[in-house]
Amino acid sequence: MIEIQIRESDEFIKLGQALKKAGLVESGVDAKFVIQDGLVKVNGETEYQRGKKIHNGDVISYNGETVKVSK
Repeated sequence: MIEIQIRESDEFIKLGQALKKAGLVESGVDAKFVIQDGLVKVNGETEYQRGKKIHNGDVISYNGETVKVSK
C-alpha cells in the first residue's frame, strides 16, 4: 500500500493530483484518461471525475495498487 499526505494547509487533494503524487501516472493527461476509462476506484466505487476531492482516510485503487490518503 502506498501512502500519500495532504499538505497541512489543505483539506483535500484532487484525484488526478493524488495519482501523480503516488507515482501511478506520469502526468495529469495520463490521470485524465485512466479516470475517464473507469480504471480508478475511490473507496471501492469507480470514479470518473479527475477533480474529485480526496480527503483524509480515502483509499484509491488503480492498476493493482492501493493508495491511502492521510493528513
